[in-house]
Order: sequence, then C-alpha cells, then structure tokens
Amino acid sequence: MPAIFGNTSFRLLGAPSRIFAVWCVGGLVIAMATLRASAAQDSLRVGERMPELKGQTLTGRTAVLPQASAGTVTLVAMGFTYKSRFPVEAWGDWYRTTIPPTAAVSFFEVPMIGGMATLGRWFINRGMRSGTPVELHDHVITVYGGTSEWKQRLSYSTRHEDDAYLIVLDTQGVVRWLHHGVFDQSRADELKGLLTSLAGRHPVAAGPDHPVQRSEP
Repeated sequence: MPAIFGNTSFRLLGAPSRIFAVWCVGGLVIAMATLRASAAQDSLRVGERMPELKGQTLTGRTAVLPQASAGTVTLVAMGFTYKSRFPVEAWGDWYRTTIPPTAAVSFFEVPMIGGMATLGRWFINRGMRSGTPVELHDHVITVYGGTSEWKQRLSYSTRHEDDAYLIVLDTQGVVRWLHHGVFDQSRADELKGLLTSLAGRHPVAAGPDHPVQRSEP
C-alpha cells in the first residue's frame, strides 16, 4: 500500500508516485542541511522540559508540544525518513492495543518533514488525512521544517535514520524517557510500566530526588 509513513497517521492511500520522489529528494537535502548546520543544538536530556515543537494536526489546527499535552502523560513518536513509518507504526499499534483509553495518557505521532519534501505539503496532508481514521486526526502533528535541530536534540545518526524516536513527557512537559529504535517487546514492557507509573501519581519536579532515565537500543 503506498505510504508516506505507514498505515495509521502516516498512510498515503493512492498517492501519486511523485510524492515518494519528492520525499527522497527532500531526504538528501535534509542530510546536507544537517551537515551545514552552524549552531548545534544541545542533546535533549531526561529531566528537562521539552522544547516547543510546533506543527499542524490532520484536522488543520496548529498544535504545539508540550502545551498540547499539558496535564497528561504523553508518548511522542517521531519519524524523520520514509522508512521510519514502519517502527513508528509498530509503536503506535502497540500503544493503542496495550494502553487502555484514559484521559491521563495521550499519544502523538509526529512526522518530521523538511527540505524539498515540504514542496509536497498539500499532497502529503491530503494523503495522510485520507489514510488515517478520523478519530486519530487530532493526534497526528505534522512538522514542516526544523528537522536539523531536532535531529541534534535526539542524537540522530545516519546509522539510525529509520528509527522511531520516542519521548515520554510527564504532565508538566518534562522528559522522563528517551528511546530510539524499532519495536522491541522488552522496551515496550518498560515503557508500559513507566506510563502507568507516571499516570498514577501526581507530577513531580525534575531533580536528583526523582531519578529518570534514557533508554538506548
């Protein structure tokens, strides 16, 4: 099935093949821009508040994380390449089948699109709306631009360019867990425990008395 990012928020049903071509060219431009970046961003660390990430939901409204998820424990799954749709899709499917629907926990899929691929914005948006269940449209935030900065924040590398990049936020928008990779059941079990724990207690301030962790593949 033709896709930009997969069979949920990242699906592009029946899209013209030129969109994929635009995406590929855009990927090359993104990589070049990353190498030319003049001001390096510090790596995002567990215990820090997530920097603002602004995009547009599939319903067309502007959304800014972490404000858009304030008051809830939040899992964010980001993808930077065409192939990253596979692990992002896998993590999203796991979340929806494992985490009971609750107002205490939320999930956002965030396709990160930059370079020449932004020229296909209209086609990409239309395709993702068509390929995503309506009830999920407000939980897909497409970000056009700023990909280089976020790659640096998440310690992105070409070796792991097709990974899903996961961020867990507490109710105050503080990063509590970072991970990148394909779906892994042991990591999923760890993640479930963390989401359940965070959702079951009052938010706490980041600091030495409240240990947090970064998970590596």
